[in-house]
Amino acid sequence: MAPNPFFEEAIKVTPQGENRYSAYLRPEWCIGTVPHGGYTTAVIYNLALTHFTHAHPKQYKSPAAPISLQLSFLRRTASGPATFEVEDVKIGARTSTIHIKLLQPSEKKPGTFETMVAGYITVSPPDAEVGISAKTGWKPQPAPASGSRTDESVDLSVLGRTGSDGAWQKIEPPFPEFRKAGTHTELFGPKNGHSLQKQGGGLSIDQWARFRPGGDVNGRWSNAAVAYLIDMFPSALDGFDTMSAEAAARENGGSAEGQKAKNWYPTVTLNVDMKKHLPAEGVEWLYSRVVTKVVRDGRTDLGVTVLDQDGEVVALSTQVGLALSASRNVGTRKYGKL
Repeated sequence: MAPNPFFEEAIKVTPQGENRYSAYLRPEWCIGTVPHGGYTTAVIYNLALTHFTHAHPKQYKSPAAPISLQLSFLRRTASGPATFEVEDVKIGARTSTIHIKLLQPSEKKPGTFETMVAGYITVSPPDAEVGISAKTGWKPQPAPASGSRTDESVDLSVLGRTGSDGAWQKIEPPFPEFRKAGTHTELFGPKNGHSLQKQGGGLSIDQWARFRPGGDVNGRWSNAAVAYLIDMFPSALDGFDTMSAEAAARENGGSAEGQKAKNWYPTVTLNVDMKKHLPAEGVEWLYSRVVTKVVRDGRTDLGVTVLDQDGEVVALSTQVGLALSASRNVGTRKYGKL
């Protein structure tokens, strides 16, 4: 049984003929009226699984899973039906690569469809991944905030039960009504200014996270859910909100707090490197470090590293994003009726 039935239903992909598939992008996984980029990436992750199960059932001895995703978010998606087109670019013995398009009705040209997201996905079955493995000794630097254990690590059982452990505490994500996609996680960060940790000259955010899709307290991080997590960092967005307000205050006068408003940070491009397969039953906790080096001319960079409880790298991602007014997200859509 899948560990997250609510989430699995939300990312469900159904074959509709040769190399065509359908999905329904759920409004409860939106930022404003636009499906969250990580959620959409999780749907695309599931698309790859579904395609190889449906179109190439005998290609591999075990199910082929994405090891790399390179996506371009060309236009804003909408909650509702979506169509996928898949092109087999390379079908190989160890790795295969597909080109995908996510199609939805055009907002500007009624009666036509446009490509909203396009990209390449490389898959490989776990049993085909053979070769050298070596530890590099890499660890997050600077080290994460300390927990209560004697080795300064976080006691996750205490953190989850009480909401606090050492320098860590539960985070209440800002603007949950607008950023609905963020309500499916339970996040914990350092107490001393977790939303603006300026380390190494950049904006760095640390978080421990539990998956709570639809409020399910038994939720677990699956491989597809990791694709959602790599784009889930409300404390970083809160930091962007603060920096935007300070910049507006310097330009227009007045207080930064008075100009702080809900903003939208859409993904333009997203690259994901899946480094470690999680067990079928999923895991309870994952750690993320999110780093931004430069925010310039309304464009952001983000690098995310996801680790498990053993400190092993589960996934890496980089993305280019924009910083826009929330009004650009809602536009003429009837946000209040979603």
